[in-house]
Amino acid sequence: MSASLPLPGAAAATPATSSPVAQAPINPAPPSVLQVETGTPAPASPGLATAAPATSGLGTSGSATPAPATPGLAMLATLGLIAAISGLLVATAYEYTAPIIAEKERLATEAAVLRILPGAVAKRDFLIDAEGRLTPVDPAAAGGAGASAAGGGLVYAGYDAQGQLQGLAFTGVGTGYAGPVEVLFAYDPQRQLIVRSKVLKSTETPGFGDKLDTDPVFLKNLEALDARLDATGQALANPIVTVKNGTKTQPWQIDAITGATLSSRAMGKAANQAAQRAAPAIQRSLGLLTQPSP
Repeated sequence: MSASLPLPGAAAATPATSSPVAQAPINPAPPSVLQVETGTPAPASPGLATAAPATSGLGTSGSATPAPATPGLAMLATLGLIAAISGLLVATAYEYTAPIIAEKERLATEAAVLRILPGAVAKRDFLIDAEGRLTPVDPAAAGGAGASAAGGGLVYAGYDAQGQLQGLAFTGVGTGYAGPVEVLFAYDPQRQLIVRSKVLKSTETPGFGDKLDTDPVFLKNLEALDARLDATGQALANPIVTVKNGTKTQPWQIDAITGATLSSRAMGKAANQAAQRAAPAIQRSLGLLTQPSP
């Protein structure tokens, strides 16, 4: 077969050529490990802007920049100065308020003693000495309130307008449900009985602990509570105790309040502790106590 000849007038066919394809720029090779460790910048690629190195907290050696040292001595000196000033302020406040507090306690105790000893219009304070006897307390040397009532070292004697002894009072402390209960007791030295009581300080639950001062049935226990001494005169013949409500059979027992058993036991402990300490000293010193009050 013969080869085809081009037709006259026809343009010669131009062989097809592909359009040039744009080549994407080749990414530069990542920096080597050596460059990262030494901080040497990687070489810039042609046609690309060189990026500014990022600022970091690393130095040229790659280690963190050390923080400034804490001024330890200056801090300790500042704290010491603050502590010294605070201590001085506390001491100054105590020295200023201590006499005021003592005087208020003295007046409160005096009012309670005169309230619990009917007929008394004045009181004298006596201290139980090392020999178990009563020694008159000099009011001027007693520091206002004298020995702390809670400390149990004082016996208060109440006198009428003619200076005649109307009765004695002393304090005792017992531990209740929420803490100590401090009670003032009136004592009849002739009958050797506790005849009244008055709670001075208490942290017992309101509605329960305050029954020690308000419950009329319970207060009957303290109208003739036996505090007689034994044959030696050194202690009570029968320790004062609190018993379960409704089980009292002896005059030295206290019938507890239902629902306030722990508070009732605190009263019994306070009465026993106070009478064991004060009753022997009172009986040994009746001659001194019955002298007319000056």
